[in-house]
Amino acid sequence: MRGAVEYLGHSSVLVELDGARFLTDPLLRSRAAHLTRLAPVPEPPADLTAVLISHGHFDHLDLPSLKLLDRGVIVVAPRGLGGLARRRGFADVREVEPGDELELAGVTVRATPALHDGNRLPLRRGIAAVGYALLATPRVYFAGDTDLFDDLEGLVPELDVALVPVWGWGASVDKGLHLDPERAAEAVRRLRPRIAIPIHWGTYAPMGRGYRASREPAEAFARAAAELTPDVEVRILNPGERTEL
Repeated sequence: MRGAVEYLGHSSVLVELDGARFLTDPLLRSRAAHLTRLAPVPEPPADLTAVLISHGHFDHLDLPSLKLLDRGVIVVAPRGLGGLARRRGFADVREVEPGDELELAGVTVRATPALHDGNRLPLRRGIAAVGYALLATPRVYFAGDTDLFDDLEGLVPELDVALVPVWGWGASVDKGLHLDPERAAEAVRRLRPRIAIPIHWGTYAPMGRGYRASREPAEAFARAAAELTPDVEVRILNPGERTEL
């Protein structure tokens, strides 16, 4: 089975596995809440197999971005969030908890744990954040937003590609909710993938603060990963770039 990854920016990644196409946490707008996009706005991907939502925060479950997609696509979301997609016209919505598995276009999609506040305030509380393991060949793990947790060790056996968040937005990282470059490198050490691709960097920043897009979070991650896991290949993709797996 052949595969490819296109980093659309922030936590939005298009993963292709032998014809199946999965889009994670679509955020496809020039502005979202208090954030402005520093990278070019991508075209909404077509012919998707499924959209994978990791949690309820507005920069990961962005309803205006979701509405840019074909209503026939399957939407997978943590339990308690599916109604938001159904009310936007998506008929096939699957709600999952960590450990649940779905078979989609020949790919086993497993919801994995994440250490993150997954709520959709102010109304939806007690919702678990998740990641997703795409169990095909190659095997791909999308972490969503998470901090380090014990079960990362060997979470996805024989893992080929880890899509690991290395930053948030703005000038600093709110530790305890997001991984910084050094902690992301430790996540890679625990996961032991063949390839690590840093995500959640270089795309959005608060409006009016004068921030510019920077590769430094991704490059700091690459340096830290080279120290901890020199056998893992780190591929830095700028928003809009693609790599074959």
